[in-house]
Amino acid sequence: MTQLQANAMTEQDIIDYLKSNPKFLQKNPDVIDYLLPPKDKSSGRQVVDFNHYMVEKLKADKKMVLDTTRDIIEVSRENMNHLARIHEAVLKILEAESYDQFIQIIAVDVPVALDCDAVSLVIENNGSLPDTTMRSCRYVPEGTINAWMEGNDVRIQSNIQGAYDIFGEAAGLVKSQALLKIDQMINIPPAMLAFGSRDPEMFMDGMGTDLIRFLCDVTERAIKIWMK
Repeated sequence: MTQLQANAMTEQDIIDYLKSNPKFLQKNPDVIDYLLPPKDKSSGRQVVDFNHYMVEKLKADKKMVLDTTRDIIEVSRENMNHLARIHEAVLKILEAESYDQFIQIIAVDVPVALDCDAVSLVIENNGSLPDTTMRSCRYVPEGTINAWMEGNDVRIQSNIQGAYDIFGEAAGLVKSQALLKIDQMINIPPAMLAFGSRDPEMFMDGMGTDLIRFLCDVTERAIKIWMK
């Protein structure tokens, strides 16, 4: 190789060559003596430095695997915790012995179970539901829920101010919310469940809604029970 050819080579050319010839150092071990390793902690041949570099890399890889494993375990624990909270809320709803008690459980017990600040049931009452004195059940005119949901089944909003028409007296606490339309497959009036939190980022766009969607399905069946 001429001096001109050597000068024309780049670091990437060398890297590409070594990638294509992984046994190069095995066949040419003396080349190590011409290299400056990433760290220099040896008093002898530079090969010791490469051992040190490889050990450090293995340690870093091990740490990355351990950190990833811890993250997966933490996420799994959090998901199990959320699932247990949903199960607790469902059991509370199923224990209702009257329509008023059902509404009270939605407004009082479910927020405690889910660790949020407000849960509200909003229904477009067409006369098929019993009257209630529970202010936590919000009866609204026909078409209201579709207007709020803007054609969506789910709306997740962060950093907002809660609406009185949805959360009533608890609206002042609400800084983020999840609004879910309740399925009408069993011919109930249009309805939705509203979850509110004082944490402006508890409910954020893109979050999973499978668990609270299940809670909505249970609520739908419960509403069916109390319809005339």
